[in-house]
Amino acid sequence: MKNIKYIALGALASISIAITSCSDSFLKETLDTKYSTEYFETPEGMEALTISLYGNLRWHFGYEWAYGVTLYGTDEFTNGNDLTNEPWNTYDNRLGSIGATPATGAANNNCTNPNALWDEMYFGIASCNTIIAKAASVISDEAARNHCLAHAYFLRGYNYYRLTAQYGGVVLQLEPVESVIRNVPRATEQECWESVISDLRQAYQLFAGEDFVYGKGITWTKATAAHFLAKALLFRASERCDAWNSGTKQADLEEAIQACTYAINARGGQLTPNYSDLYANWTGVDCANEQLDEILMAAGHNADASTVGRFGNRTYNYFQPQFANASANWTQRGIWIGGMEFQRCRPTEYTYAAYDHVNDARLWKTFRTVYGVNKVITADKGVELGDPAIVFILNKPDDHTYDSYTFGAAGQNPTFVDAEGRLPEWANGSRQTETGSTTFTSKVGQWIPAAGILYQGGQYIAPTLKTPSASFSNFFAGINKTDDGSRTAEKGDAHRDVTMARLAETFLIRAECHARLSDYSSAMNDINVVRKRAQWKNGENRSFYIDGSQAFENNSLNTGSAATNYINSNLNMNTYYLSNPGLAETTGASNLSLQTFPGNLPAEDEAILTKLGVSGDYQRALHFILNERTRELIGEWDRWEQLSRTKTLIKRAKAFNPEAAPLITEGKHEYRPIPQTFIDGLLNEDGSNLTPEQQAAWQNPGY
Repeated sequence: MKNIKYIALGALASISIAITSCSDSFLKETLDTKYSTEYFETPEGMEALTISLYGNLRWHFGYEWAYGVTLYGTDEFTNGNDLTNEPWNTYDNRLGSIGATPATGAANNNCTNPNALWDEMYFGIASCNTIIAKAASVISDEAARNHCLAHAYFLRGYNYYRLTAQYGGVVLQLEPVESVIRNVPRATEQECWESVISDLRQAYQLFAGEDFVYGKGITWTKATAAHFLAKALLFRASERCDAWNSGTKQADLEEAIQACTYAINARGGQLTPNYSDLYANWTGVDCANEQLDEILMAAGHNADASTVGRFGNRTYNYFQPQFANASANWTQRGIWIGGMEFQRCRPTEYTYAAYDHVNDARLWKTFRTVYGVNKVITADKGVELGDPAIVFILNKPDDHTYDSYTFGAAGQNPTFVDAEGRLPEWANGSRQTETGSTTFTSKVGQWIPAAGILYQGGQYIAPTLKTPSASFSNFFAGINKTDDGSRTAEKGDAHRDVTMARLAETFLIRAECHARLSDYSSAMNDINVVRKRAQWKNGENRSFYIDGSQAFENNSLNTGSAATNYINSNLNMNTYYLSNPGLAETTGASNLSLQTFPGNLPAEDEAILTKLGVSGDYQRALHFILNERTRELIGEWDRWEQLSRTKTLIKRAKAFNPEAAPLITEGKHEYRPIPQTFIDGLLNEDGSNLTPEQQAAWQNPGY
């Protein structure tokens, strides 16, 4: 029941209020539609334009900017060997207001321009302004009118949230523009947050509860608005706004708690029991996992080519290692493997270290650590189809089990010899099950085409693992949250939705609000809701791994050699026991619940806080919550904004991102550069160009 996706994207293909290039004027609205403007003077036109707002979300996940402006340059991810968006990770002089091209040092023409987000957000805002201005006079039915207005206020608030979080003060255009405007003021960051919060409050008040008008799981509801209202209020109460906000913090935090409470209660007060159901157990287009009550907002996608619009879902490209090269093609890529090996986002040492590797199931339900042989390259190694081709061991610094072993990509003669026979999950292509136990025949001394590890001899060696031709590491354990085996071409669009907000984050937002009010007991209770779901449950097979590749089982291409390649490359196993050597096999439950907060934190958190030099109850609580956000929300398109908001970006990037550390600068890099294309299009009232001083006043410090 996701009819909204077909209606919305079809409507978007024929109805749009477009914004021209910034070099002309980003505030000039032009009609690009088969309908005349009179159509928007009818209730049907208003409703169609309202539905089309959903299409604006797709842009966020259509290309390289998806990770460039949200994940790069943080503590969680650094660049792999592909350097498409390297300036966004290293903060070097290529990250500026004009953008980088190959002529100015970019790796290729796909490097994200600072104007990408700017232009697209105003595109959606223009449509919202039309609805808000016309709805009262066009729609007489109050419920229908409120429905349209709620959507318009929500998307306008959301888009301005994204703009303000990235750039600080921006242009607040809250009415339709009838002609080209060349002279616009820059609102302050304070004014922008006031507008964002006002819009989201309006949406929250106008939405009629949790009624899904167009289909369960895709429409925005009162709970959606409540989540983002709380998020905006928390942003205004956070450290980046300290310079001007001293009077509303307590009220903002209390209101945010109320909004979170509504969202949580409206969706049943609990999380989806199995973390794998959120991402890993995705079985195909519009499957039940996209309808979970925990999901508050998603960018909708489907398999109807006529509704793709300007941007499809390309996020499956960005998190995988270069597995084909690393294994010398013992594992060949294809549509049956859920992601492409574009090696954009390489996890940092911090990211792996943030997890309890024994008791936190999220690590093993998120990171792919085993690929199977789907083509035998040479016969002299004793390797068969369905044997492990790539094995990545997520061990800890104090593990010395593998100090004498050889690790590396194929071509570097890796061998993985286990004298004790601790290879229970590797046996002639045998497949794991999620529950119960299976007997396997160990292959002692088995040759593995590519074997990797985090620590050897107490040293973090993961970044040194790469193919001979790579400058940066292209061999690592990537995350599975975007994998999609429903693609019909190797480089085709993905068909799965992209989750943009879910209830686990709502709990963590409320926890942070409580912590900022020194109510650490309530904060701990909310955190424990999230951590309880992360525990292993009784009966779970801890060696089991699965991801969206399984959608290939329902793919019409799953026949003949394609089906064989799927079976051989996706072995449904991980390296849990190899990564925790000496641990006896178990299917028992684990326990992650905090007993005190923010004192006596788990060992992995204490180690991180020690490296950051963090002390005092509030700072310990804040950084713990940031760690918990990593464990729960890794790769979910929000990390840069959260670190910028809390003014922890510089500290954490310097501590945990070696590529970002040398050049990231406080006072500059908590904000993005205002696009030069926009500034160059501004004119004074008399038609003259802005002076250099006027242009500088428009630009953020340091750019």
